[in-house]
Amino acid sequence: MTRGKAVGEFDHSRIADMIGHTFADRELLERALTHASARKGGQGNYERLEFLGDRVLGLVVAELLFSMFPTAKEGELSVRLNQLVNAQTCAAVADDLQLHQFIKTGADIKNLTGKRMASVRADVMESLIAALYLDAGLEAARAFVHTNWGERARASTGAKRDAKTELQEWAHGRSGIAPTYAIVERTGPDHDPHFTVKAEIPGIEPEIGTGRSRRAAEQDAATRMLERYGVWT
Repeated sequence: MTRGKAVGEFDHSRIADMIGHTFADRELLERALTHASARKGGQGNYERLEFLGDRVLGLVVAELLFSMFPTAKEGELSVRLNQLVNAQTCAAVADDLQLHQFIKTGADIKNLTGKRMASVRADVMESLIAALYLDAGLEAARAFVHTNWGERARASTGAKRDAKTELQEWAHGRSGIAPTYAIVERTGPDHDPHFTVKAEIPGIEPEIGTGRSRRAAEQDAATRMLERYGVWT
């Protein structure tokens, strides 16, 4: 890793071996691996590429999951997708590739391998995917993502998200109106209350949930509604 210098010579052959692609546009690769701190005025760094790479990664992973889990519903696919494209996973892929060895930074960034710099490694991973896409097209980016995300995709889980969040997304997709929750009853002493809550969405039958807190009762009502309409099983 180089610090505090203008962009110089990168070890292009090692990077090509690492990612399985030799760049025709070397400047593009160097920009993808350059943090803003290494360039005076912040010019020629990876930030714009990161924006594009995030979208390319999302598309390719969505394709991968769509073919890998043919019976999964939209909600499950969304959960898996979020697990695979988040910063934690992108940083983990970068760490597997030892990408930090090739990131160019300024003197103010001293250690790219610590947890505090995981976001930098994740951003550079996305910028590298964008650079692959711009240098050689979607197939090159797709091959890289399949190689480095394929096993992770198989190991991802479709664990249920927060029920209220899931119900809100479902309701927006159905009618464009968010669910509302109202306390129907509160019983028991202050140290051990019991709540009954009604969840309502215009145009469909409301659902009742119970719990030892208002939030727990709302979650229960949301879960029951999701199960009633087959969103969750």
